[in-house]
Amino acid sequence: MEVIKLHIVDGVAWVTIERQAKLNALNETVLNELEHTFFDLKDNDAVRVIVVTGAGEKSFVAGADINQFPSMSPDDAYQFARRGQAVFSLIEASAKPVIAAVNGFALGGGCELALACHLRFASENAIFGQPEVKLGVIAGFGGTQRLPRLIGRGRALDLLLSGRMVKADEALQLGLVNGVFPQAELVSKVGDYAQLLMAQGPLAQAFTLQAVYGGIEGTLAAGLETEASAFRDVFKTEDHIEGANAFLERRSPDFKNR
Repeated sequence: MEVIKLHIVDGVAWVTIERQAKLNALNETVLNELEHTFFDLKDNDAVRVIVVTGAGEKSFVAGADINQFPSMSPDDAYQFARRGQAVFSLIEASAKPVIAAVNGFALGGGCELALACHLRFASENAIFGQPEVKLGVIAGFGGTQRLPRLIGRGRALDLLLSGRMVKADEALQLGLVNGVFPQAELVSKVGDYAQLLMAQGPLAQAFTLQAVYGGIEGTLAAGLETEASAFRDVFKTEDHIEGANAFLERRSPDFKNR
């Protein structure tokens, strides 16, 4: 890998975007390697939780590489947007929990990458924003769709139409992130949270993600049917029996992911 560094430690896959000279900005190489990495992690039984972060302390991902914009035709722009959307949808569709550890700038495509992750934790120096309107364009990697679903239409439109940036504390108030930590503690705190997730049933987590993301787009009635179906399917697993027995026997469960 040229720009994606992958380290797997104690069941946690740390996916780091390494383009510090460009503030880890997204380009075709980054998108290709992210796609390849998530395809590989999908079938890696040694991995239970995935963490996405950016190299260094200045930037998670500062956005798309703007150098390519002036030469893009409208058709090129459409294909670029669909490419980024496809990769981010792959991340969102992961059956394993995906955490964004946001260190520094998460702007444009970087904010959209964080939105595609299931959970987001930020360092105190993190800055979020969808500043595309400042360039005369719009968010194209899912920002106009995921941001309103996460923080509400009015709050999302504030960010999308003004292009203003928000610091970590405001991002927490908006519900954009799940927690904020000092920069020096971000990795360790996210690592601790990843271990908390790993103590739970992996198939139960996969079915939970399926129910949440599969049901949120439709009516409440349709969502409840999605939930009931997932609840049924989890009862086909061995892990649900182990979980119940461990509770009744007052011991920690030994989930086998089957």
